Amino acid sequence: MFKPKVPTMPQPTGLITPPAVVEPTAVLQHTPQSPTPLVAPTAAPRPTVQLTPGSVLALVGGGAAVVLVVGAVLVSMLLAVAITGASVAICALVIRSLIASDNQHR
Repeated sequence: MFKPKVPTMPQPTGLITPPAVVEPTAVLQHTPQSPTPLVAPTAAPRPTVQLTPGSVLALVGGGAAVVLVVGAVLVSMLLAVAITGASVAICALVIRSLIASDNQHR
């Protein structure tokens, strides 16, 4: 009962494929007849972004909206933490007062 039982691995019961044999291939090097000069690659010209007055206004408006939304979320989270802390403090004062008045009446 207290001796551990070691599980045994059963023999596989299916089709077993033999391992694939990899044969090395010969590497051939191509030697050019005439040497080609090395040319430094030129950077492709990057397209420039042209902002119209309407797109600038849209970007400013979108940025302002994001700032306002993030600010409102952060302020609401701060208010939630402050209200929770105040309520826990009030509960602690009430419980302390009840315990103190219970000790005086005995």
